[in-house]
Amino acid sequence: MTTHWAYCDKLARDHPSVCVDPDPIYVRDGPVATSAGVTAGIDLALALVEEDLGRETALTVARHLVVFLRRPGNQAQFSAQLAAQTARREPLRDIQQWITEHPAADLGVETLAARAGLSPRHFARAFRAETGTTPGRYVDRVRLEHARRLLEDTTSGVEEVARASGYGTPEAMRRAFLKALGTAPTEYRRRFRPAHTS
Repeated sequence: MTTHWAYCDKLARDHPSVCVDPDPIYVRDGPVATSAGVTAGIDLALALVEEDLGRETALTVARHLVVFLRRPGNQAQFSAQLAAQTARREPLRDIQQWITEHPAADLGVETLAARAGLSPRHFARAFRAETGTTPGRYVDRVRLEHARRLLEDTTSGVEEVARASGYGTPEAMRRAFLKALGTAPTEYRRRFRPAHTS
């Protein structure tokens, strides 16, 4: 069974005997498939089309639907989480924008707190209260999302993508990809880069 990422904690609390995995956008268990939201349902449908009729047919269907055939069922829901975790107030919203625009910068709590004009402790507390996550986890998600986009949309080498995304080394990026997505950056690029990109 799947649920929208925003309800994972509630599902786990309400049903303690259930092992809740908050990351997959869809899950298949034998003949039963469930998805974690509307767009995840589209991803699931495209996966079923690809399984039955092949990748080219699934890509054609995706083009007709004006969506991308990129997300596997076990891919975490990072884009949705980032959008939902936008702070309502300044200076935190400005800090989030700066993080997004500068993923390769020093994004430690002390640096971000100084940028916001707050003490590190107050910044971390306020950030979590506004976004529901820690600054470190938010930075991790932004960096992963940035690296994913570069791998999907550019021909930059893995080392360059790692540097530009704030990982420093390809190995650090590889560890982050394996932990979050269950796949290495090179495999991610091979699977999710659009066929028309050269």
